[in-house]
Amino acid sequence: MSRLAEYRKLEQQLAAQMAELESMKSDSGLKKEIEFESKLRDLLVEYGFSLKNVINLLDPQAGRRPAAPSPKQGTRKARSVKTYKNPHTGEVIETKGGNHKGLKEWKAKHGSDTVESWLTN
Repeated sequence: MSRLAEYRKLEQQLAAQMAELESMKSDSGLKKEIEFESKLRDLLVEYGFSLKNVINLLDPQAGRRPAAPSPKQGTRKARSVKTYKNPHTGEVIETKGGNHKGLKEWKAKHGSDTVESWLTN
């Protein structure tokens, strides 16, 4: 992509974002939220409170609740055992992945599609 084309593309994206921003400025719901936030922050300053103080006032149990369990990373469904039977030799290979030495040799010799057709389960 030429620099000029890239420039034009970014210029169009910026114009679209500016139009979206203008439409949001006229949204009455957004205006109410902005007004509420500013009044709330003014009250916090006036009374010397922080957001944490307000949360503790409104919901004292909030700090004692356990955090929502995050999805565990690194755990995935166990792989199922695949069984391949070579019709030429009768040899059977059981593997959970495609990194088996004998399976790789078969695929190199007979082709991947052919070996996959030998899958018995």
